[in-house]
Amino acid sequence: MTPDLPISLLIVDDHPVVRDGLRGMFESAPGFTVLGEAPDGVAAVALAVTLDPDVILMDLRMPGGSGVDAIRELTRRGARAKVLVLTTYDTDSDTLPAIEAGATGYLLKDAPREELFTAVRAAAQGRTVLSPAVASRLVSAVRAPRAPGNEPLSAREREVLALVAKGTSNRETARELFISEATVKTHLTHLYAKLGVNDRAAAVATAYQRGILS
Repeated sequence: MTPDLPISLLIVDDHPVVRDGLRGMFESAPGFTVLGEAPDGVAAVALAVTLDPDVILMDLRMPGGSGVDAIRELTRRGARAKVLVLTTYDTDSDTLPAIEAGATGYLLKDAPREELFTAVRAAAQGRTVLSPAVASRLVSAVRAPRAPGNEPLSAREREVLALVAKGTSNRETARELFISEATVKTHLTHLYAKLGVNDRAAAVATAYQRGILS
């Protein structure tokens, strides 16, 4: 990004109405240009590589490819774009994995229009932007170390757990999430450790008890 050029954006959200609303909002404001839209994390990574935007507005929970996985892949690839998460979720299991994956900022979808514009400008400059609720959660997480067996699950681990709760096999889960069976087993190992359990049944039962599954 250079001072005399508008900030270029890629909008990532699985709801067309949300994408249309964001595109209209930014295209009607000076200093911004929307390069493209993506309905999920997989498409977001592909478009980010092709379009090379300054900032990516990224939703988190999307069928076909989560936002956290996309952020992690963009970070792995060394993408220039700054990722600003824009979602309705502010739980520890959403905010912490997104920040750890490499997100520059995290805002909720109820943020006022001007706050969103300011956040995008700040993200384009590489400055961290957090909504007050998310900032408070991160501070609390830092000050209160997590007890063993009580760590938040990542978005992908929650997806795997939800499929496990439906009785889906590892092979079927891999096919559903477009990942390898070995990756499914890795996610299971991690979520078992976080929940403090040793098998699928105990994981599901514990998840229901803690409200992770409903």
